[in-house]
Amino acid sequence: MADPTAMTTLVPHSADKKIEGVAVAKDFLSVFCRAGGLQGINTYKLGAGMPSSLGDAADLPFDEDAYSLFGASQGPFASPLLRYGYTSMTTPSTVVDVDLGTGEKVVKKVQPVLGGFDQARYETKRVWAKAADGTPVPVSLVWNKGVVKFDGSTPLLLDGYGAYEICNDPYFSSSRLSLLDRGFVFAVAHIRGGGEMGRMWYETGKYLDKRNTVTDFIACAEHLVATQVCHPKKVCIEGRSAGGITVGASVNMRPDLFCAAIAGVPFVDVVTTMLDDSIPLTITEWEEWGNPVTSSEYYNYMKSYSPVDNVEKKGYPNMLVTAGLHDPRVAYWEPSKWVAKLRDRKTDDNLLLFKCDLGAGHFSKSGRFDKLKEIALEHAFLLKVTGAAAAPASKL
Repeated sequence: MADPTAMTTLVPHSADKKIEGVAVAKDFLSVFCRAGGLQGINTYKLGAGMPSSLGDAADLPFDEDAYSLFGASQGPFASPLLRYGYTSMTTPSTVVDVDLGTGEKVVKKVQPVLGGFDQARYETKRVWAKAADGTPVPVSLVWNKGVVKFDGSTPLLLDGYGAYEICNDPYFSSSRLSLLDRGFVFAVAHIRGGGEMGRMWYETGKYLDKRNTVTDFIACAEHLVATQVCHPKKVCIEGRSAGGITVGASVNMRPDLFCAAIAGVPFVDVVTTMLDDSIPLTITEWEEWGNPVTSSEYYNYMKSYSPVDNVEKKGYPNMLVTAGLHDPRVAYWEPSKWVAKLRDRKTDDNLLLFKCDLGAGHFSKSGRFDKLKEIALEHAFLLKVTGAAAAPASKL
């Protein structure tokens, strides 16, 4: 075993940067990292003779404000080429080779997009909202430049997750173009509980800080309304699985803020599920939410945000809730129970639709066209409740 005292630190720890991977070649070291909510690649020139000698770090440049990197590899050890994947909400998945010696980039493959897709019609950027406690929260946006005016008249779909340190990074979706061409702005709120801003971003959005996830999401919606990104009465939100807490708790806390909500296989009955250790996933999930069986503090805190436990007699936005009969992660009775309670207590006439798919699990049906049908249902719901269906995509 190597002597620890003889080792040299090549890339020191930084509280502002999270290292996600490395690739080593004969003459270069590439460090895949995340800082300020964005992924990056830092490249170092290895010194002659001693691998402990590093030149200054060079950041590979990327043109867009919001993007994702994936699938990087170094290839032959002696080669100066580094291959990585790139995508954004305007750029289909793209494989790129970069020569670390010259900086020259060569695009090797681009995901085909049918239907006359023109990337120049769309734009993406990142903005920052301010959370209730003053913490800056990044939000990624995409829109059709020829349709959206940013005069406060636009419908918005805001996506949120915020759990398990999963990074809800921006990515390209061909099916999303249908909404963008009909005038929607699509946004992703990179809220606490996820991993977009490093480990502490996750730590401050779990256990007894879980409410930060929800209040961050609400703050992002408020910011987009205040900056006239969207119409104040056309704010739509969506979240799946653990994102069901984000959506469900948000409509409980601020039902007036939202026009519509889509909750896909939502985890909404937090207290009841975490009390039942006969459910296969419950014990491992205590690492994420806390153990209400042994701790009254965790029990009371969970009950303060659990969507099912906070439904009140008041108006709620239009809602579409889905479930899968064979879902092993979020059992169908959770969203069923939530919808039943909403129907009993809500005082409005807005839509409340519940769709339990009898042939699906947690990730919907496996067929490609079946998945597209689910997306079409969600889009039809959004177009109906916002009135955006009057603008056919064929004329944009």
